[in-house]
Amino acid sequence: MSATVFDAIVLGTGGVGSAALAQLARRGVRVLGLDRFPIAHDRGSSHGHTRMIRQAYMEHPDYVPLLRRAYALWDELEALTERRLFWRVGLLEVGPADGFVVPGVIASAQQHGLSVEQLSSDEVRRRFPGLEPGDTSAAVFEPDAGYLLVEDCVRAHLQVACQHGATLETGQTVVNWSVGSQGVTVKTDRQTFHAARLVVAAGAWSAQLLGQLGCSLRVVRKHLHWFACRDPVYRQDRGCPAFLFEIDGVVYYGFPQIDDRGVKIAEHSDRGEPVADPLSLDRSPDDSERQRVRERLDRHLPGVSSTPTDHVVCMYTLSADEHFIVDRHPEFPSLVFAAGLSGHGFKFASTLGEALAEMALDGCATQPLAFLSLKRFRDH
Repeated sequence: MSATVFDAIVLGTGGVGSAALAQLARRGVRVLGLDRFPIAHDRGSSHGHTRMIRQAYMEHPDYVPLLRRAYALWDELEALTERRLFWRVGLLEVGPADGFVVPGVIASAQQHGLSVEQLSSDEVRRRFPGLEPGDTSAAVFEPDAGYLLVEDCVRAHLQVACQHGATLETGQTVVNWSVGSQGVTVKTDRQTFHAARLVVAAGAWSAQLLGQLGCSLRVVRKHLHWFACRDPVYRQDRGCPAFLFEIDGVVYYGFPQIDDRGVKIAEHSDRGEPVADPLSLDRSPDDSERQRVRERLDRHLPGVSSTPTDHVVCMYTLSADEHFIVDRHPEFPSLVFAAGLSGHGFKFASTLGEALAEMALDGCATQPLAFLSLKRFRDH
């Protein structure tokens, strides 16, 4: 069978890959998206109904310009698809005054002129009944933050991609890829494809597909929990925001009740069971983590019950410093990639997809991505 030829191929059509596919297709590129799993699947990292989005970024102020662009692109995607994807319910962030969450949020907000409110514990209790900050904690509220509907975002990007002529092939497993004088060849278990450019956005499979990059990528299993809740103060339509607590050096985050599963909460950290093979991911609950989450519920969301209603497993692909890696392959200039999103990348999917499209077609991105390049690892 002869190989099918495209201008560009995108490996992985989850959060970032679907965005890259849409961006390339809108630019008139003959582009193919390949994924081993169905659209908006639950086998990787872009699922679980909701993901937080915020601009006053505690992780590093350099992310803020990317988030400003991401906000604009999410709004644009909503308009293009007539779907509600981004819910600006606000975000309450609580932690020690000398911790890393609250000072990090304030630093990013001050550097970039973002609107956040610093609240006392009593002010938190008055404005957000049901969220207990503790008397020794500091708190900030970001009114323009909220959450994205994950699977709907992926579907929306793929809808736009296909409307602009992209080819989407699911149920195809990439066996290998190679770069030659005529461009890139990608072999799957069913077909062979050729293209001038290759974009890799493969999540937990990045290390397998990208080869030696001079930096490590570590995959861990993470859990999302839902707990029954009858108290209306935790409902989105009653003013409950998304929330994030720094407790004993670990971040716990969650969302107001938006459906009959109740309140969703999860632990955000680099700890988790190592995943040797993403295909054989253990999807059973972790009793010790669930107990930690229940203890945090009792302390900070006392009106939420300890009765679990749902549980989902996903994966974090962690870089060595837990910042993204967005760059061109050091050996193959026709290959660009985003990897190591480290559990905080979905909110950036819209702008990372745009950046990968620009890098593939124009050689560089319009957004400031130098701080996310491979160079930071290869210089050490």
